[in-house]
Amino acid sequence: MAEHPDCTLVRRSYEAFARGDLDALAGLMTADVTHHVPGESSISGHHKGREACAQLYRRLGELSGGTLRAELETLLADGRGHVISVHRRRAERDDIGIDMKIGMFFTIVGRKISDIDECSEDIDTSNTFWR
Repeated sequence: MAEHPDCTLVRRSYEAFARGDLDALAGLMTADVTHHVPGESSISGHHKGREACAQLYRRLGELSGGTLRAELETLLADGRGHVISVHRRRAERDDIGIDMKIGMFFTIVGRKISDIDECSEDIDTSNTFWR
């Protein structure tokens, strides 16, 4: 069974993120893309635009000392421009680590990612880790 094109797009975004290739990642997004991060931590909020999203991703790398990994587990498409991904987020920071599932709801417009809504398996642990 062939992968849905929207899932392929999201998979490519995970691959670019894993390589640290923010230029390639930005190329998969609309200019006004927004990444919504839940919670009450230093990374929480609505990051609007390619540059704001790139700053978020750089910050994740800085805060985790480059240890952040997003290991993709599942992609689900609705065929109407939405993809849900589930990945395992692993990272170390100071004397603590994080290992949890993260869900992301992607909206695809014109074969590009226009919106990312993030959900956390444990928002309190996420808030503590990203303080």
